[in-house]
Amino acid sequence: MKGAQSTCHHSYTLSLLLVSILLFHHPTVSVDVNTLSSTESLTISSNRTLVSPGGVFELGFFKPSALQRWYLGIWYREVFDQKTYAWVANRDNPLSNSIGTLKISGNNLVLLGHSVLWSTNLTRGNLSSPVVAELLPNGNFVMRYSNNDTPSGFLWQSYHRKTGRSRFLTSWRSSDDPSSGYFTYELDTRRGLPEFYVMHKDIELRRGGPWNGIEFSGIPKQRKPYYMMYNYTDNGEEVTYKFFISEQSIYSRLTIDFHGILYQLAWIPPTSRWTALSTLPTDFCDNHINYCGPNAYCELNRLPTSCNCLQGFDRIPERSEGCVRMTPLSCSGNRFLLLKKMKLPDTKMASFYRRINLKKCEEWCLRDCTCTSFAAADVRNGGTGCVMWTRQLNDTRTYSIGGQDLYVKLAAADIDRNEKKIGWSVGVSLMLILSVIVFCFWKRRQKQAKAAATPIVLMNGVVLPRRRNLSEENAVEDLELPLMEFEAVLTATEHFSDCNKVGEGGFGAVYKGRLLDGQEIAVKRLSEMSAQGTNEFMNEVRLIARLQHINLVRLLGCCVDEGEKILIYEYLENLSLDSHLFG
Repeated sequence: MKGAQSTCHHSYTLSLLLVSILLFHHPTVSVDVNTLSSTESLTISSNRTLVSPGGVFELGFFKPSALQRWYLGIWYREVFDQKTYAWVANRDNPLSNSIGTLKISGNNLVLLGHSVLWSTNLTRGNLSSPVVAELLPNGNFVMRYSNNDTPSGFLWQSYHRKTGRSRFLTSWRSSDDPSSGYFTYELDTRRGLPEFYVMHKDIELRRGGPWNGIEFSGIPKQRKPYYMMYNYTDNGEEVTYKFFISEQSIYSRLTIDFHGILYQLAWIPPTSRWTALSTLPTDFCDNHINYCGPNAYCELNRLPTSCNCLQGFDRIPERSEGCVRMTPLSCSGNRFLLLKKMKLPDTKMASFYRRINLKKCEEWCLRDCTCTSFAAADVRNGGTGCVMWTRQLNDTRTYSIGGQDLYVKLAAADIDRNEKKIGWSVGVSLMLILSVIVFCFWKRRQKQAKAAATPIVLMNGVVLPRRRNLSEENAVEDLELPLMEFEAVLTATEHFSDCNKVGEGGFGAVYKGRLLDGQEIAVKRLSEMSAQGTNEFMNEVRLIARLQHINLVRLLGCCVDEGEKILIYEYLENLSLDSHLFG
């Protein structure tokens, strides 16, 4: 027993020793961190990064090309195939080599190379409270007081880069050069209704259209997934646009590329790629603002030209773009023409009334001698709010999906002219439709007539036709005998096989045949040498039909088809007449 106890004791001691060795010699496990304290730093050489809680975003140094240019940025950590960047700190001032450090110094975040290349540039009075830098779950990089992690304690944040009172997107210079490019996407709130514009340097290149309660009227969503939610606020004090994702596994971003194309993209894990939900431009109609000129609209599928005058307008003489009114407006006698699925005109010179309905908007525009058109500001719930234009209508187009109603004020004469055009078009369309209906009815009657010539009457179990509409050459009147399809005769006689020939005379050959039900028939096929015409043949058929008698071989039918003249009798075996009559 003692030996056993001693063995157990030594075994237990050895186990503790092994555990101790494993604990003391276990290599250090890398743990993701999302904060940088005032005593820490990130360097290129250490390859250390900050990772947001949940692991979606990562902050660190990167080099996008073979050139020795290093940047501090934030990217999507889980998008493996193509590194997608959400923010770059020193985009216009890269590190020229792999010597770079990010740290907190003097209560500021600073990026150091041989000198300070980037800084948060904060001035703060309370220097006694320590600060930390933190990468949040949504990818926002913030600097805050260490004892206050609420948004009110944020001293600086990457998502709120100070560029005056507005924030905008700026494109990269190229696919591997994050320096500031030539295109921006920004919100203009200075005139009319707030609208987003794609700018090329200081020139308005493309217009996103005003918010209509669901989307920007100039950027209709190509896809409207269930997981996307949008929020637009315009309360007179601020204008903000936000979008949210209801599914945690899906990412979305708004970006403008170095070609000046705006994308809203979604990353859906099963597809492992970025999918475009909307783009600007959507097609060539959005290539640049006012593509077709004033009072004209672009229609993608309209040929020979995509640019057309609004109804009630005509081309400006000696100009390739733009249109003018056919009849000038007066202060009375005007009416409105409804145009559907339109991109609303540029709202720079438009008036916006938030609290009136569409009916009141129409009344106001009708009374205002300078008003040229109106539309609902919000298309939800039948339309609320009012947008009124008082000058020419610029940068309009049609959409196959999306867009909204635009009411254009026209002189009554132009409305009447348009209604006459519509009436004429409707009349022509109705005539075309009626012609198609008549043609289809005629074709159907032909098919019915042909179907009537197909086997539909049972005679001793075989199907024979009641009547047949023949060509002019073979036209016949209705007979008391059924007409048989030539194809049926061919089948019954095995294509007039010599094996089935039972006799031949001066007027043609006689064949034995068998119908589908097994009934045997005798088929007399008149030869071309008989010189008998259709009328003579039909007279013969009528005569034989009237002479039907119990003592005569019964005529079952005939065939006048494909240039053939055929008589079909019941078949008698090669016996005597006495055998047939009395057997």
